[in-house]
Amino acid sequence: MKAQHLLLALPVAQSFTTTVHHTSFVSRNVEQVIRGRSSTAVWDTEADIDVVTRDKIASLLQQASAPALTVEESEEIYGMPWKSSIDSSLEEDAMLYMPFWEWQMQFMKENLTNLRTISTCSEDSENPVDFSYKENSKKGARIVSTCYASDEYRKIRMTYYDAGDNTQVFNSVWYPNPKYNLPVLGIDLLSFNQKKYLAIVDFQPIHENEEDHALPFEEHLKPIKEKYDSLKGRMSSKFYDETQFFSQEMLFARFEDESIVNKDLFPAFQEYVQTHLKLVRETEPVSEEMPFILERQKAYDTYSAQRDPATGLFAAMFGEEWADGFVYDFLFALSSKKEESKQEVAASIAPQQYLLETTMYFSM
Repeated sequence: MKAQHLLLALPVAQSFTTTVHHTSFVSRNVEQVIRGRSSTAVWDTEADIDVVTRDKIASLLQQASAPALTVEESEEIYGMPWKSSIDSSLEEDAMLYMPFWEWQMQFMKENLTNLRTISTCSEDSENPVDFSYKENSKKGARIVSTCYASDEYRKIRMTYYDAGDNTQVFNSVWYPNPKYNLPVLGIDLLSFNQKKYLAIVDFQPIHENEEDHALPFEEHLKPIKEKYDSLKGRMSSKFYDETQFFSQEMLFARFEDESIVNKDLFPAFQEYVQTHLKLVRETEPVSEEMPFILERQKAYDTYSAQRDPATGLFAAMFGEEWADGFVYDFLFALSSKKEESKQEVAASIAPQQYLLETTMYFSM
């Protein structure tokens, strides 16, 4: 169905100054002053969408209207891409998944329309928390996150966690602009003690049935997955139900041979990212479905936030309060909290137990 579109321009006047003090990975203070400015957010929507719904859509899409940093500055402020680990005794190749970060950033710059940064801060107007960087020098761990939007994607977040040989993680989620009824692209790559490696790359469906999306997508993924026998594993049901928000063509791997990372995982990851953007560009926008699609993205966020097995690691390294905000206000910012959530249970898990729990999760 081809929707009739009405071009709306909402002037957004923001006048504020926020000063955030960071301690960077090179142990120097960085003072970032972000000055808001008037701008105009432009998108397609339908004239008959009610005001409340339209404002909700506006608040989400408007995040990209006045970026405080350029795309390049968002990386450079914390020295990304990192060339060496927080553990200075390690060789340069300790940053196992940094080539994935670098390739993705270059791909985004070269292929996305109107790529711009969006905030990594919580929405608490009185006590906003900037989730772009956190470090625990005593335990030897640091985490950096950036966030972007484009005409094709409402939000693309990227996170890299470096704890030397103990743990390396690259995580990214691509949320399509809600005028496209399409799955979310999810990427989660983990390494523990240079012995155990875990990977998920998937077009994560926002509906139970593939046919409820604008276009079939598993047929595009199957020939890619078929090329990589090492990425055809099945996940455990310990944390997630693979029938919810996971496709039949998910790349899943649990392995101990590090050579698989470059031989199979890297090219498969590249093909999935390229295919997702291709699918977006082949999809006819349907603006009258935007409120419903946003609700499905919210359901995805809530499901993921309440089950994320990494929350225990973040809590142990950076504190429960920070970990809770990082998961609910940044990683899965549309999520709804529950008092007895899986996140709160996971927050008490020590790093060693997290490794055991996560390994069990992928091995059962």
